Amino acid sequence: MGQAGAMDLRLDDQLCFALYAATHAITRRYGPLLEAIDLTYPQYLVMLTLWQDGPSTVGGIARRLELDSHAVTPLAERLETAGLVHRRRGTDRREVVVELTEQGRDLEAAAARVQAEVACATGLARDDLADLRERLRALSGELSTPRRPSRTPRETRRTTEGNVP
Repeated sequence: MGQAGAMDLRLDDQLCFALYAATHAITRRYGPLLEAIDLTYPQYLVMLTLWQDGPSTVGGIARRLELDSHAVTPLAERLETAGLVHRRRGTDRREVVVELTEQGRDLEAAAARVQAEVACATGLARDDLADLRERLRALSGELSTPRRPSRTPRETRRTTEGNVP
């Protein structure tokens, strides 16, 4: 591999590592703040979906959070034990609907303060945070769209050599 290829493989040049490090930094920042309101980060995400969307099935929450429904079930169980949600069977007996209790609805204001504190800790202006979120959503959308593998430079050269108009 040439020197240019070696430079591409530097850890600090990897988008995946920058996203990984930022994800860990932000979840570490959320950790103690959420602990103060008796939530874990994954529980907080479930609560966010319920505050925003209202009652939802376990499958609906899983799709919204891009998780497997088997990962959401224990989160909903712990939130129910804490008195924040109620679980019930849906009209389709195979579905479980999760809905906020009064205590769960009351927690939203405290969670909003946590989110505001984390946003402030980023050091980014409100517009910059909004722009970053939109760029990350676009990136996620692009990477989630199935595509044909791109050609390597060698394959491109092979298919275009001799075909110059």
